[in-house]
Amino acid sequence: MLTFTSCHSAAKATERIFSSFAVICGVFATSMRRLLLPGLALAGTALVAEVVPVPTAIVPERIAGAKPRNVVFILSDDHRYDAMSFLGHQFALTPVMDSMAKNGTHLKNALVTTALCSPSRASILTGLYTFRHRVIDNNRAIPPGTVYFPQYLQKAGYATAFIGKWHMGGESDEPQPGWDRWVSFRGQGEYLAPNPNYTLNVDGKRVPQRGYITTELTDYAIDWLKQQNPAEKPFFLYLSHKAVHANFTPEPKYEGRFKELPFHRPASEASTAANRLKPRWLRDQRNSWHGVDFPYHSELDIENYYKRYCETLSSVDDSIGRVLQQLKDMGVYEDTLVIYMGDNGFMFGEHGLIDKRVAYEPSIRVPLLMQCPALIKGGTVVDEMVANIDIAPTVMEAMGLQRPAHMDGQSILPLAEGKTVPWRKDFLYVYYWEKNFPQTPTVFSLRGDRYKYITYYGLWDADELYDLQSDPDETRNLLYDPQFRPLAQEMENQLYAKMQLLGGMEIPLNQPAGGINNKRLRGRGGDQASDFPLPAVVDQPINKNAN
Repeated sequence: MLTFTSCHSAAKATERIFSSFAVICGVFATSMRRLLLPGLALAGTALVAEVVPVPTAIVPERIAGAKPRNVVFILSDDHRYDAMSFLGHQFALTPVMDSMAKNGTHLKNALVTTALCSPSRASILTGLYTFRHRVIDNNRAIPPGTVYFPQYLQKAGYATAFIGKWHMGGESDEPQPGWDRWVSFRGQGEYLAPNPNYTLNVDGKRVPQRGYITTELTDYAIDWLKQQNPAEKPFFLYLSHKAVHANFTPEPKYEGRFKELPFHRPASEASTAANRLKPRWLRDQRNSWHGVDFPYHSELDIENYYKRYCETLSSVDDSIGRVLQQLKDMGVYEDTLVIYMGDNGFMFGEHGLIDKRVAYEPSIRVPLLMQCPALIKGGTVVDEMVANIDIAPTVMEAMGLQRPAHMDGQSILPLAEGKTVPWRKDFLYVYYWEKNFPQTPTVFSLRGDRYKYITYYGLWDADELYDLQSDPDETRNLLYDPQFRPLAQEMENQLYAKMQLLGGMEIPLNQPAGGINNKRLRGRGGDQASDFPLPAVVDQPINKNAN
């Protein structure tokens, strides 16, 4: 007969066994996460892993024997992946970006976690997926406890400067942790000061904006670089442009630069029979704020809009050139890592849409160029999928610091150097519905080297599957092709397994802020909803058991 004492002892022993087992499982899960993140290959496996929490203390760890390099990171807004002249774009002229590809590396498959300003910028600064940093839209305050990678650089004794568009935390432009120098503005900022009282925030003080914002931000960046002594203190400059965000405003010298060039509309803009296999929300969205039939609830000319976008981009190219020249003047050009990136893409008629947010290639892909002549061989092209979450680990490695364990991204430097290293085989994209722009639903997507699966959480008509090799414009939805149904199911399983692995199985919610852009234009069928995808419409009852 067992006594209470023996039962209690047995229970305690059992508890110790399970406790030890849990510790072992936790260590195993963390190890598996680190092993699998570069290239998750799960087929419906319900693997739960421990996500390393964001630390409360900033403790930089140096890479043994590493020599810290200076790093310049230049970010533009809404620059789509193909709008550079070395890629044969129909308008864009970008001689400096072209030179970076020639003298360094072009990372041709660069992606963002969310194609929206604030979430993408938060992923750059934290190294985290959107559902982890929880900056899910452009309106909310920055969550308490957010850690930016420049805090590690500053703590390690390096000089840091942020100059330009911050655009996280609503309309605030107050200095944020991690920066010795701070120049910013509220929200989206202005290309030209709207009135004499309009100001920038310079180290906490209000200073009038003097001229065209792209040039002025570059002036601040050059002035700060001139004050640096990299032989004594390595520096990190983050130059974050407002350009090329709408409403596009070219610098006067570039106004009308592309006006006479022919315009070739994207093939996917056409409303064809194949569109009947696409989600109904997408076809409805054509006649909405972000659609070509009623863009911004206006009569906007998409051709002129696109040309002004590229004219505005010309000044960003000039800005990069000025920074590179300053590095040459300082004698640090050869050894400084310079990174240029866009925060998300932009569409000009693809799939009948403008703007971003969705999981199509022109929305989620961005330009990414890196150069450091002492480190990277010129003309290198990287095919692997890299992302905005990889910027933080990359900068930290270049500056001789270990990647913090809580970050989701990995350093791109080995790829840029031409090394063969284990790398991700697919990438997770998320976007969370905003009441301001209600036409675009919550989007989850798994983008592989060849296939892309897109699902719309909470909608009931159609998901999407594309073969990016044979159909790079994503015009043929393979979801309803019987031979691809197993692949679609496998990718759906992988998508949710990856979200579970990364801690993304909860949808972050915010109370909506701002207005609602929910109008449609009657003259273009705005009073009618789109038809359902044909495979979702049946001619006879299916359920024979209903009584």
